[in-house]
Formats: sequence, structure tokens, C-alpha cells
Amino acid sequence: MSENKQMAWVIDLNKCIGCQTCSVACKMLWTREESEKVQWWCSVNTLPGKGTPKDWEQMGGGYDASGNLQEGHIPTDKEFGGGFNFNHKEVFYGGGKGEQYLEPQGDREDRWAMNWDEDEGAGDWPNSYYFYMPRICNHCTKPACADACPSGALTKGSDGLVLRDESVCKGAKKCMAACPYKKIYFNEERNVGQQCIGCFPRIEKGVAPACVRQCPGRAMFVGWLNEKDTPVNRLVKEWEVALPLHPEYGTKPNVYYVPPMAPPPLNEDKSVNPDGTRIPPEYLESLFGPDVHGALEKLKSERQVVKDGGKSELMKTLIAYNWNELLGPFTADPGKIIATD
Repeated sequence: MSENKQMAWVIDLNKCIGCQTCSVACKMLWTREESEKVQWWCSVNTLPGKGTPKDWEQMGGGYDASGNLQEGHIPTDKEFGGGFNFNHKEVFYGGGKGEQYLEPQGDREDRWAMNWDEDEGAGDWPNSYYFYMPRICNHCTKPACADACPSGALTKGSDGLVLRDESVCKGAKKCMAACPYKKIYFNEERNVGQQCIGCFPRIEKGVAPACVRQCPGRAMFVGWLNEKDTPVNRLVKEWEVALPLHPEYGTKPNVYYVPPMAPPPLNEDKSVNPDGTRIPPEYLESLFGPDVHGALEKLKSERQVVKDGGKSELMKTLIAYNWNELLGPFTADPGKIIATD
């Protein structure tokens, strides 16, 4: 793989509206089989929150400070959640006259799903806060999943994507233990692991991944990480405002996030505190590392330039007036390429 051939995503958390269009687009394209019912290769969670699988940030994996592979926890079906049986019969045909409501069956403490804690967030009124975070396979430069795979089923492709040969996969689940982001699912029927494949059949034909192409908020960028003068390269390498999630895991992920800038907090008298921060900086640092502080300062200063009547290439790039700017080199129309092939 050449240095320039690493696909990367940049996701602006200030523009993600939590609409789930990316997750549903991915779901409808790739995981429609019964055995993939609870798989969400692309998920959008509310932060702060437990995410999916439940409490994934405490499950381990990745590499230690010395670069040694760490085996973490393999998420259980309950931790992934979903696939519930609902009381449809009782609600719709039981004659309860509106006294029963639709709910999943089983022990309440065992329930979880991809968006179980949606919009809950944290903080105290009137300074509560939350934001949305789309997550896919990070297609890491140093993928712990491939390092841990005993059968060699996981490899880095020529475009930098981490791909799996299901004919080689033996279902050992070592990849699930090693992935610190816990974005690998297990297909019990096929006895193989499965994860986001970066829509590589689409990109081979010049079509952007479904998550990027379908995003109505223009929050997702895709492109080659080291291709100069492109939005992905400039946001990550030049302006340094797009950061990897949990860089301490040591896998060098290739999905980057522009950190969220919440509205300023309110004082006790409900006046605005322009110098305060609603989202605790230490929480953002726990997600993106210490570089998040410089990224936020850069975003604030460039936004102020525009407020003062100046021009900012950074702000112009993030706004993405032309939606094709989000797609990098993958601008082909999927309707014309995919459907007619």
C-alpha cells in the first residue's frame, strides 16, 4: 500500500444532527439478513453515553504503551443489545384498551440497544449537554484486529481499508477481543466476524461510501488522507482540527472527528457566560486526547474571524457549500454506476 492510499473519514460533530440516516443507509445496504439483525456497522450514539456495545470504552483491546497487543473483552449479545421480542399481540389484539404499551420482553436490566440512551447526555439544567457521534470501523493503520486474527482473514487493502475474507475466517473472535472500538460483530449463522468494509465495492467504481453520500447534515467527509489540498488532508494534517477517537489505544485510526463546540453555559441568573464551557474540557480530552484543546481554540478563533467580517478557509471547508466537496474523489452517481452494472 502506498503512503497516499489510505482512505480516511472526517466527521464534524458540530453538524451531526443524530438523524441516523448514515446508520440506516449502511444497514439497508449491508446487513439485511436475519443473521445480521442486530448488526449496526455504522452507529450514531449520544455522548456522554454508554454507546454500543454497552460500555465499550471499558472493554479493552488495542495496544499498550510499549506497542504490545492487548486482548480485551468480547462483547456479549446482551451488551450489543437489540433483536428483542415485543408484546405486539397483547398491545394490538389483547383488548387492553390502551392500558398496555409496546415494550421489549424480558428482564429490564438486560435490555440494551444501539440507541438505548439517545439524547440523555449529562450536566445539570440549564447547562445540560450532549452531542452525537457516528462510529464505523476505523480502518486503522495498525489494526489490532488483523494482528490478533489467527487465520489471516483480516488484511489491509490497497486503499487502506481493513477487509475480511469470510472464506478464511474461522470464527475465533480474537478480532473482537483485540478491537478497542468494539465495532466487529459476530454472525452466528455463518460463524464469521463482520464489520464495516468502507463500501469498497462502491469506491472501486468511484462512488462514495453510503454513510457519507447519504448524510443530510453534510457532516461527513471522505478522501485520501495524504492527498494535499483536499478537505480531509487539510482538516487532519494542515489545520489539525480533526482528531482520532481514543488515540491512546495505539491503532492509529483513520476516522477523525472535529470536536463539538456547545453553546456557552448560563450563569445562575440565566445570563450567558461567554468565557465558560458547557462540555467539560476534560471529557473531550478523554475522548480525543490533549490535542483537543488546540483544535477547539483553532475552531473558535476561525469562527471569530468570520464573525468579524473576515474570511476563513477552515470555516468554508467545514460548511461545505457544495456537497460534492464532501465526497473526495468518489463523486460518481450511485444510481448510474451501481444499479446499471
